[in-house]
Amino acid sequence: MSETDLIVRPGAETAKATALPSNIEAEAAFLGAVLIDNRVIEELRTPLRPEHFFESLHQRIYERVLKLLERNATASPVTLKPYFEADDALRELGGTTYLAQLTQDGLGLLAAGELAQQIYDLALLRELVSVGRGLVEGALDTSDEVSPMDRISEAEAQLYKVADGAATGNEAESFRSAAMTAIRMAEAAMNSGGGLSGKTTGLDVIDRKTSGLHNSDLIILAGRPGMGKTSLATNIAFNCAEEHLRWQRDGGEFNYGAPVAFFSLEMSADQLATRILAEQAEISSESLRSGKLTREEFQKLSFASQQLAELPLYIDDTPALTIAALRTRARRLKRRHDIGLIVVDYLQLLQGSGRANDNRVNEISEISRGLKTLAKELAVPVIALSQLSRAVEQREDKRPQLSDLRESGSIEQDADMVWFIYRGDYYHEASRPDMPTENTSAEATEKYRIWEERYLELKNKATLIVAKQRHGSTGNVPLHFQSEITKFTSPNIRDYSDYGFE
Repeated sequence: MSETDLIVRPGAETAKATALPSNIEAEAAFLGAVLIDNRVIEELRTPLRPEHFFESLHQRIYERVLKLLERNATASPVTLKPYFEADDALRELGGTTYLAQLTQDGLGLLAAGELAQQIYDLALLRELVSVGRGLVEGALDTSDEVSPMDRISEAEAQLYKVADGAATGNEAESFRSAAMTAIRMAEAAMNSGGGLSGKTTGLDVIDRKTSGLHNSDLIILAGRPGMGKTSLATNIAFNCAEEHLRWQRDGGEFNYGAPVAFFSLEMSADQLATRILAEQAEISSESLRSGKLTREEFQKLSFASQQLAELPLYIDDTPALTIAALRTRARRLKRRHDIGLIVVDYLQLLQGSGRANDNRVNEISEISRGLKTLAKELAVPVIALSQLSRAVEQREDKRPQLSDLRESGSIEQDADMVWFIYRGDYYHEASRPDMPTENTSAEATEKYRIWEERYLELKNKATLIVAKQRHGSTGNVPLHFQSEITKFTSPNIRDYSDYGFE
């Protein structure tokens, strides 16, 4: 931006042009403070970057200061002089003597932090002006191809970026910054003792296999009805939110939890809360719904309710959401509650923009791309539940495969991880023979005995099939499932190497 940038109210030809928000004197005073004492930058709480300066010359000076400091060199009018001797803009201000003039009074040292905050705030206001201009121009476009809802969604995204301070920064991240992030993740994994570098699922066996839930990842959790998709999703959501609450209470260098947003398109918020309460109080959800509780069970329920009162888990049960509306609501939750995990139950109940011309495959593709974009935009993991096609039921081996993902291959393409939940006891239950009686033949009795023996082997056992993992290996993860309270836990395993991880 330059000082000649102007904004005019549309439709008011005689309105006076308004200069963009800026304070050149504050920028000069801050630069002077930095050139007197380079430690000013180290003490800044504001993420000030060259792009936040309004005057282009000040942008270049600050950028060169940062480069000198990165090399552990001193930034001063003397060390800056060789880089600006041929600068035309500086020549107009009297040449390199301008650099010395910046440090003459030193008043910026008295309020360097406040000056930096003002420079940053004015940069955000200028960005807001730019976004507002774009909104006005977009709203005045009445062509048939333009969707008003798309304009609203785009406006929400742009305003979120301004609020987050992202729109005024560089679009590309330097390798240095990316490498430091990778090192911090490795340090977190090392300190966790279990290889956990992302957010925890609360299930040790899954964390060991995946290293946790990583920012910007789209995880598809799929399975046939009755396998426990929603149960596993609520378990993970609760565990992640509870870990964040524990970290807030007890402290620690690394936070492996996060506030969670749960978009429940199938169940109402109270139904979901009932399920979570039943899981944590270890009471049958059927008993909870029917009210057939003992006094002891009711006390356990009350205690669990008190413990969960402060849980940072936010449930949105709005039905028939479009992918655009979900992204808008997620951005709002990110701003208000700094959510670090999003769960969507389930993908096929979302709606597209309506431009797929009744082509469900194209609509599902739009939804899966939208969820991946949301994960990257908010820098959070997104777990989306998905139905599987009936092809699973027609095979002798009922274990799901990637080809079973319903309605679109783009789900597999967009996902960073694909998990399938499988329970052998569910399918074995369907083949239960008649219970033997006094008149049952020996052959039928033996058949039931064999069936029952196998059922006891399978009971309460589940398998999470990691069918795709962009940054790791695939394989099976054993889980323990308590069907009465719909709760998944890690089984007692002595040798994890049997399952492909240490």
